[in-house]
Amino acid sequence: MDAKEDGRSVWRLDAFAETQEEAEACVAIIEDVAPELTARIEEVIDRDWVTLSLEGLPPVEAGPFIVAGSHALTRQSPGRIAVLIEAGPAFGTGHHGTTLGCLIALDELRRNRPIGKVLDLGTGSGVLAIAAMKAGATSAIGTDIDLDSVLVANENAEKNNVTGFTAMHVTGANTPRIRRSAPYDTVFANILMRPLIGLAPDIAALTAPGGTIILSGLLHHQAPPVRNAFVARGLDFQKRIREDGWSTLVLRKPAG
Repeated sequence: MDAKEDGRSVWRLDAFAETQEEAEACVAIIEDVAPELTARIEEVIDRDWVTLSLEGLPPVEAGPFIVAGSHALTRQSPGRIAVLIEAGPAFGTGHHGTTLGCLIALDELRRNRPIGKVLDLGTGSGVLAIAAMKAGATSAIGTDIDLDSVLVANENAEKNNVTGFTAMHVTGANTPRIRRSAPYDTVFANILMRPLIGLAPDIAALTAPGGTIILSGLLHHQAPPVRNAFVARGLDFQKRIREDGWSTLVLRKPAG
């Protein structure tokens, strides 16, 4: 239900019903309670409004990375690391401050050391793992608790001609498949504060000595407790990246 004032001190009340019968019942109630009001029924076309709202977004640039849909990538200059992510319901078009912060951290990482084997927890659209693969990672595993996101991530890998990346529908990080491919040289976890704190022991154990951990999904005030949880596991804090009200943390596991 939504209410709007049109500027003439006249209010319009919009109510949404799933069926014609429910809509007619709403109109009947309005006519009975307030006969002076006018009510009408209009059909709302069933569309993927999330996707439609994202179409036409400008490309996102972070260092050499360009993340965009096909409508924008065709206009980009060659020599950049282009990641094709069409608008869709899975999180991760690159426009969110958390994704952007992770891409900035990935760019700094690739310029200083090999990306190696990647684990992407909460992969969403797969944008981070795909960007890592295009930047030289040897392999990548993505996980998500949302099955639709897993399907989208695998489709996006195909659209980007990326091999060596697989997204899986799992909860947590301590699963046989994830452990079997450990340790990981680079770990992304762009999720939420409480899950990150809870995953700190598993992420620390899954990271290779000398490996890099990139954490996001954090409002600025949420960054310190997450940092403390990972430092308590013996990880070295490297830096904090702030983008659009969100913090991204970069840590490293000691090599020794």
